Amino acid sequence: MASVTFDKATLTYPGAKSPTVNGIDLEIADGEFLVLVGPSGCGKSTTLRMLAGLEEVTGGRILIGDKDVTNAAPKERDIAMVFQNYALYPHMTVRENMGFALKIAGESKEVINQRVEEAAKTLDLTEYLERKPKALSGGQRQRVAMGRAIVRKPQVFLMDEPLSNLDAKLRVQTRTQIASLQRKLGVTTLYVTHDQTEALTMGDRIAVLKDGYLQQVGSPRELYERPANVFVAGFIGSPAMNLGTFTLGADGVATLGQARIPVSEAARAAVTPDDGGKIVIGFRPEGLEIVPEGEQSQGAIPVQLDFVEELGSDSFLYGHLVGGGDLSSGDENNPIEQIVIRALPNVAPERGSVLHVRIKDGSQHNFSVATSTRLPD
Repeated sequence: MASVTFDKATLTYPGAKSPTVNGIDLEIADGEFLVLVGPSGCGKSTTLRMLAGLEEVTGGRILIGDKDVTNAAPKERDIAMVFQNYALYPHMTVRENMGFALKIAGESKEVINQRVEEAAKTLDLTEYLERKPKALSGGQRQRVAMGRAIVRKPQVFLMDEPLSNLDAKLRVQTRTQIASLQRKLGVTTLYVTHDQTEALTMGDRIAVLKDGYLQQVGSPRELYERPANVFVAGFIGSPAMNLGTFTLGADGVATLGQARIPVSEAARAAVTPDDGGKIVIGFRPEGLEIVPEGEQSQGAIPVQLDFVEELGSDSFLYGHLVGGGDLSSGDENNPIEQIVIRALPNVAPERGSVLHVRIKDGSQHNFSVATSTRLPD
């Protein structure tokens, strides 16, 4: 096993005006499961392919353990990949698919059979070893692709959106299996996905990319509770964080429409002239509490209810701010047109009615309008 280091790794395609991956500094510890997440086109798959040796690094270095592999051929890197489309040979059985890389490497039949059967037992594929891929379900095919990687006993696993082709229920089941298997094997793993729910549930740590730049690296809890900037705040979490650009008054109260939210002294002190008297305030759906009638005080936010989503164990209330139009994250490409409130089931008033909510203590996130970075609490 080995650690992985990206040392200011950069990739610029010929003719491109800007890098696809720009100066990434990232360390993946030996045995760690790190999830690289971001929207489509952010450079996450390109970063994985740089590590695999499938894309040429145009700046910086990549190391596996202490070995600089920046210019090494893929076969010299001791890595194994699991692809989105499984990439199984249709004319081969499961046994032959899983053992093919070992056969090419010149391993004996005894070694191949031993490793394949060990992997099949781990992945619950023993009874399918003599079947061909067409006779397997999507989840079983993905496990075969995993088995093909496992039998090689590589230093690093690379997984490029391996669950994208599975239905919702199977994705939940398979992501649990992959996470458990990785922890059992202890192989350093870089897992790429655009699904932030996968990132939160699977990774030891998460690295968030946007436009080729690394935005934040940390544990799922760190990214969820203390996002470094507006982008991470809006991207991590489902439903997304409510974010709005408020006007900051001299009395330390931020206003938007009829909402008046107190801002801490530390956050106010960090606001600069470049912010133009504005501040971005965020609050997650579960960070809001409904204020009973007659108890509306400063800090209460009036929301007109548009839609209720009942999920059985709880419900999500979707509405818009009274008197202030829509909330906006400050990113014109990613507007948030609703306020979302997480509540107990069967507590929602009628559609069109107005309810007041308040941000719970410790649940308010403040960001700079000028830089989008987090302000002190």
